[in-house]
Amino acid sequence: MQSNNFPITTDLVLIGGGHSHAIAIKLWGMNPLTGVRLTLITDTSHTPYSGMLPGHVAGFYSFDETHIDLRRLSRFAKAQFYLDKAIGLDLVNNKVICANHPPVAFDYLSIDIGSTPATNSIPGACEYTIPAKPVPQFLQAWNKIVESVRNNPEQKIEIGIVGGGAGGVELALNVRAHLHRILKDTKQPLNNLTLHLFHRDTQLLSGHNQWVGKRLQQILIDRGINLHLPEIVSEVSSDKIICQSGLTVECRYTFWVTQASALSWIKQSGITTDSKGFILVKNTLQSVSHPHIFAAGDIATIQNYSRPKAGVFAVRQGKPLFDNLQRIILGKKLKPYFPQKRYLSLIGTGDKNAIASWSFLGLQSPLLWRWKDNIDRKFMQRFEDLPQMENIEKIQTPMPCSGCGSKVGSTILERVLQRLEIIESKDVLIGLNNPDDAAVVRVRSDRLIVHTIDFFQSLIDDPFIFGQIVTNHCLSDIFAMGATPQSALAVVTIPYSLEEKTEEILYQLLSGATKILKNSQTPLVGGHTTEGTELAFGLSCNGLINPEQLLQKGGMQSEQKLILTKAIGTGTLFAADMQYRAKGRWIDNAVESMLLSNQIASKIFLEYGATACTDITGFGLLGHLVEMIKASGVGVELELESIPILEGAIATIQMGISSSLQPQNLQVSNYISNVSEASNSPIYPILFDPQTSGGLLASVPSENANNCLIQLQNSGYKDSSIIGRVVRESQKVTIKLFILQRKPRRNSAMLSFF
Repeated sequence: MQSNNFPITTDLVLIGGGHSHAIAIKLWGMNPLTGVRLTLITDTSHTPYSGMLPGHVAGFYSFDETHIDLRRLSRFAKAQFYLDKAIGLDLVNNKVICANHPPVAFDYLSIDIGSTPATNSIPGACEYTIPAKPVPQFLQAWNKIVESVRNNPEQKIEIGIVGGGAGGVELALNVRAHLHRILKDTKQPLNNLTLHLFHRDTQLLSGHNQWVGKRLQQILIDRGINLHLPEIVSEVSSDKIICQSGLTVECRYTFWVTQASALSWIKQSGITTDSKGFILVKNTLQSVSHPHIFAAGDIATIQNYSRPKAGVFAVRQGKPLFDNLQRIILGKKLKPYFPQKRYLSLIGTGDKNAIASWSFLGLQSPLLWRWKDNIDRKFMQRFEDLPQMENIEKIQTPMPCSGCGSKVGSTILERVLQRLEIIESKDVLIGLNNPDDAAVVRVRSDRLIVHTIDFFQSLIDDPFIFGQIVTNHCLSDIFAMGATPQSALAVVTIPYSLEEKTEEILYQLLSGATKILKNSQTPLVGGHTTEGTELAFGLSCNGLINPEQLLQKGGMQSEQKLILTKAIGTGTLFAADMQYRAKGRWIDNAVESMLLSNQIASKIFLEYGATACTDITGFGLLGHLVEMIKASGVGVELELESIPILEGAIATIQMGISSSLQPQNLQVSNYISNVSEASNSPIYPILFDPQTSGGLLASVPSENANNCLIQLQNSGYKDSSIIGRVVRESQKVTIKLFILQRKPRRNSAMLSFF
């Protein structure tokens, strides 16, 4: 949650990341309103731009070229980003009902969630077809088809497309273009692919002029695409399409590109809709029944205007939507938006040609494709060129990080503790004089209590998810020592807000925390709250353990294997996120990793005889490993290429982006005897990267290591890896890197600790 010196007074919530909202969010970032908290609820971090989607299917554009990064855009606008699906509205209490979050309160709401092809009335359509929308699910299915054809080009494939509007026709041409290119590259016959297009009317593209429909029909015929006109699909099975006429066509895959329909929860919420379930709005884009709710894009129908569900209107509505959202909050009169009667359609034909359709006019030319390509790229560039980027790139010193990257460096802590006079007690088995992951105090002869505490500022603008991440992070110290958590105390700093807003933030935050605590059967027994400029959260946790089961950092034994349960790289990724330079999917993956509890991993390590364990947090993989080496009096060899790295972490490190704690963590590089060789590896800087809610690192007997790894991976720790081994004892800790010659695997860099 971004720093805010003004109290939060108003909640504006956006549902969906469609074109209108993407434009409005960028404009909001450039023109924010004091005291207004903006929240985006979306089920995807990357929203597709419809104008370039057919070209992406054809293989002309990459994923990043055709998708707007909503996480990055929200970070720029200082908006809360909730990666979740809205499934309902509580219009009595003004709350959005989500699939995974607690209800989200709003003062003003805007909805831009697009539409989906109507399939409910056709038997088998829901089960066996691939709808063109939502686009993320469509692309996931399409990518699997492409991969299947690429891996098995000799196999015949039949594809059906239901819907002969502009979307269906353009999809057919671009699907053919991409798959034919694969068949040509692999020297396979083009007739391995059979394409069928089904349309209920006698002419394609009934909403366009006759020349455009006839021209595209001829192109489809010329390219060997089987047209079925007029045919009404009555049933779909796993391998065929059945029409009302009795026509039955074998199709392994069926794409559904029919008329748009609205999600059912819209009408069920009680908001006024048109006959098809789309939100009925005035030309101010306000709901006709709920003036504090707005809608734009395909999900909206403007009263007294009959317009098709087309992306051009969603783009045009972005600026008026932004203006009216700000005007209603400020108490100003809203401005009307008047949708144009005529609009230009540019339909790609899969060969970098395009057909223009405008009223009764039509034209085909490769120049139209180049013109369209230029328009589309300029539109997407608007979301790449964020105005504050230039200032951020001029910053000479690292930006202060949140999460565990905001902690004080280990060398500073060590020097301070050496200056303090620590009171000793015979019952304190592990404390400041011999630190470990947590303090350990004897409560009776057969029982030890483990104490730990963590607290830091929010690194993600979603208090519910932040609460879960912090709780996992705090409990990890308990799990790293093999203990069972017993209770937790919370400490919270809430941004200055009106009373009802403070309540809502605290509710979201503690809902996340209690969700994780419930999973580990740990009661929250109390805590303390304060107000401040930024959201911050922490927990003091304790757990119980029998003395003989206690895992410590000092316990590694020669010839044991080292297993790491999670990929590393959260520090550099979230430092990049602060600078709008991390891709949304990179942060999605990092968050997924941080939401994974270490509880089961701890139990698995105990089951397979682990003798030492720690959790990887603020001091980075190398910093925590050095602590284990010092405590154990052994050496270690690390195979760098076996260390799991989060997607994007190497890219952000190579951009020169690192956590503000990275320089402190780098001081343990003094233990590397051949640092110049080690530093040549692109993985090397990430060894010092501070982690938030990182994984466990444990030493396991060599004979148990493979089975332990399999058990970890089967239990959800998909990135688990054996990253090295423990070697002979040594009186002096140094790190040595060498190249281990292996065949057939390529040479692997090794780090040695002696």
